[in-house]
Amino acid sequence: MDLGFSYAARCALCCAVVFTIAGCRKSDQPATVPASSDGSTTSSTPTDSTPAIAQLPQPPPALPEPLVVPAETIVSVTLDQAVGSKISTPGQAFSATLQDPITVDGRLAIPKGARASGIVKDAKPAGRFKGAATLELRLTAVTVRNEDYNIRTTSPSQSGTGKGKRTAAMVGGGTGLTGNRDIMLPAETALSFKLVAPVEIRQARAP
Repeated sequence: MDLGFSYAARCALCCAVVFTIAGCRKSDQPATVPASSDGSTTSSTPTDSTPAIAQLPQPPPALPEPLVVPAETIVSVTLDQAVGSKISTPGQAFSATLQDPITVDGRLAIPKGARASGIVKDAKPAGRFKGAATLELRLTAVTVRNEDYNIRTTSPSQSGTGKGKRTAAMVGGGTGLTGNRDIMLPAETALSFKLVAPVEIRQARAP
């Protein structure tokens, strides 16, 4: 049966259908990735090739030079408890509080109120040796910013007496306290010792 299409028209219609199908199949294929010179494929995705720079830790600030408290420096303290020729024994420890600050070249080395410790070097009551009483004290350490420093001092010698709890004022440089009667130094007695060797006090690190 003749549908009214000529032979030429039917051929043209067939060719159009074939080209349409071929075009659809070509568009479904994935795009090819160009090959590199060594035959491997390269990705077209951009990458950041900048290397990461590690953050190096900052070094801590350098410690300042220590303050050197020279020998012959006077260390003035007040006793925290009573000591005496009759109530103390050789080797007994005692504690004290720094009465005056110590500075070096205008800089504070040991503040007022710093804790100090010492030892009773000798204690003899009156009447045992020709009636003379003896009391010899030495400071052995001082605490600055929670750090202990060993120190060496002379023993104070008595320079006078007064009334109340601060019954005696002692000056450094002596070999001890002596007297015909027993020597009694109550708490809060002011004593002054003298350093026989320099001591280095470390300063606080700058913030």
